Amino acid sequence: MKAATAIGIGVGVFALLFASMMEGTQPMAFFNIPALIIVLAGTGAATLSSVGMETMKKIPSLYKLAFGPPELDMRGRVELIVSLAEQARREGLLALDAQLAEIDDDFTRKGLQLVVDGTDPELVREILEAEIDGMSTRHAAGATAFEKAGGFAPTMGIIGTVMGLVHVLQNLSNPSMLGPAISTAFIATLLGVGAANVIFLPVGARLRALSSAEAELRILTLEGILSVQAGDNPRVVGDKLRSFVAPAERGDGEAEAPAAKGAPAAAEPVAEAA
Repeated sequence: MKAATAIGIGVGVFALLFASMMEGTQPMAFFNIPALIIVLAGTGAATLSSVGMETMKKIPSLYKLAFGPPELDMRGRVELIVSLAEQARREGLLALDAQLAEIDDDFTRKGLQLVVDGTDPELVREILEAEIDGMSTRHAAGATAFEKAGGFAPTMGIIGTVMGLVHVLQNLSNPSMLGPAISTAFIATLLGVGAANVIFLPVGARLRALSSAEAELRILTLEGILSVQAGDNPRVVGDKLRSFVAPAERGDGEAEAPAAKGAPAAAEPVAEAA
């Protein structure tokens, strides 16, 4: 589900607020302005110091990517490459030049352009692998920003709590203020830990998962393009590329064979990352 991240964060926030209401705490009690400033501004400043301004500028778009990621159609990519392999077998590699303008994916189009231009297969592999490595590095920088924020936020919450307790100790002569003041002090820790574990770290993990999925799609595309360049049989190309696709998504009736009685089932490899 594309909106899984947004739904998960929303459910997490609602669960925390609902649980507090069941205990008799009003949700507005958590919206403490000084605590919010310490946690959010402090976390933002520390993250900026760690990752730099260029990465921080991308934060809004990274949130958008995590909440509404693009569809990665691996099955459709396999079908596209198999159709290109069939055309190349019938008409030759130069015939693929007319198809380049109809391909939306920049990575696929670049690889096919290299093939049409007669580039050596090893050089094609090197160029496309460099593209994949560069993409993974850029994506890792975005995920790292959220992971850094997830590490800083709880610490900023503790700092806010300590600052609040200092204020409490300065007013020990007024017992009527101690309860509300201590409660307010600990709100900073709650906000810091909550923001880290409900928002920052899940978004960072989601971005890494999306990046890994896109890298896998590009590896599939790379192997397919090299197979087209080598003139492999389209059926063989399809069988080779479908190994990248989960059995349930292949659409060809293929299913995993059940494990033999008494034998442990083989674990599927973990896939893969805005």
